[in-house]
Amino acid sequence: MLDIEPLDPIKLPLVTRLYKQYYPSKPKRDELIIVGYVKKQLCAVVRFRTIEGYRLLTGMLIAPEQQGKGLGHQLLNYCQSEVLTEKDYCFAYAHLEAFYAQHGFETVATDELPGALKGLYLRYTGSGKKLVAMRWEVNEGEG
Repeated sequence: MLDIEPLDPIKLPLVTRLYKQYYPSKPKRDELIIVGYVKKQLCAVVRFRTIEGYRLLTGMLIAPEQQGKGLGHQLLNYCQSEVLTEKDYCFAYAHLEAFYAQHGFETVATDELPGALKGLYLRYTGSGKKLVAMRWEVNEGEG
């Protein structure tokens, strides 16, 4: 079972250390960071960056020894009920599109992205990344 909470800013170095082990980017102080613990051990992180009034899910990390246990689903279930709004987007790697779709994200055309997000998406895909632009949709009976 995953214990999930918004990151207490004082614990940012713990997230930074976890990222340094497994992922090429670095968490930033101005991001909304949601963390998950198994037996008080930090092992799951999802990050959101605010860009011109919208939020972009910029990364999700599950420690390798905890992968395949449904922790990513638990983390996004929490986000669906506590965090996500219609102003949230993600640029999913193509092989993860179905995963994010299970949690309310719907694929959108590049032209439907807000200005700054569109520019970022075009820059990322232009550099060869296989990404799918997605927007979180509030479904009836949720939220």
